[in-house]
Amino acid sequence: MDAPAETYQQGFHRRWGHLRRARVRALAWLLDAPDLLDADDPLWAGRIATLGQPGPEVADWLGRIDLDPAPLDEALGGKIHTRLGLYAEKLLAFYFAQHGRLVAHGLQVRASRNDTIGEFDFLLEDGPDAVEHIEFATKFYLLDGEGGQQFDALVGPNLADSLGLKMRKVFERQLSLGEHPAAQALLPRPVGKARALVKGWLFYPSGSWPAMRGIAAGHCRGFWCALDEIDGLAGEEFLVLPRLQWLAPFRAASATWMLNRAQLHAELSAQFETSSTPVLVSTVRYAPGQMIEEIERGFIVPNDWRERAAARRMVKAV
Repeated sequence: MDAPAETYQQGFHRRWGHLRRARVRALAWLLDAPDLLDADDPLWAGRIATLGQPGPEVADWLGRIDLDPAPLDEALGGKIHTRLGLYAEKLLAFYFAQHGRLVAHGLQVRASRNDTIGEFDFLLEDGPDAVEHIEFATKFYLLDGEGGQQFDALVGPNLADSLGLKMRKVFERQLSLGEHPAAQALLPRPVGKARALVKGWLFYPSGSWPAMRGIAAGHCRGFWCALDEIDGLAGEEFLVLPRLQWLAPFRAASATWMLNRAQLHAELSAQFETSSTPVLVSTVRYAPGQMIEEIERGFIVPNDWRERAAARRMVKAV
């Protein structure tokens, strides 16, 4: 019998388990994680960027940053980050800067003082005569099981966003920013390429997933279920993941906020009384060396989430 395939979490712990600092592990995930979108699919017309697998030199560099994080800490600044997307951007900007590729990060384009046209997430070196525009996104989407298998059925936890909506915005507006006259006045060199770099996790009901055109086959994935369905989850110990720990699979020497199934149900029941926002949870285990590490992850949603997703579909259909 063939051995079961290694999960992404297992592979990440094997490759990066020596990294101790959460910020460095998050950066390792940004560099290591498979893209959400299949760059080779003609659907994207060659406009999906990919970083490729980090080589030994990048692994060595991450190891050095883990031992002496002062340069990374300085780049992130003393401000406490609350927006996951901005946190991920700053981590990736640090990587590009350290490797001599960063021309600009977060460069705003204004037609006038009070009229912002857009913003370049990253401008990277692309030879002596051009720069590359990278539009970067780190996204977490749940497949609305009754919504079909289209990109609009991959929705954000709060139902306000979808992969379809995001990619239409990127392709129809954001990637053309370099063509705007106000942008051209700011650019050090013309934009030679404009592409989207999309990382993240997709979550499926019951943990099963359909093949979808344009989605990378090896993307990071998890499950989602309603609160009343958590008795069906595998595992016995769980962590509610703070937002800034959504990127890399969790691993730490201790986690005082571990919960058993009954405690998880009570915690989320109380939370859902005042908030309808789904919660990202890791199933964890004790690993060698008394480390606690993530086995799998998924969103626990309020029991009415499916009904609210259905109402969202009806509004969009009108």
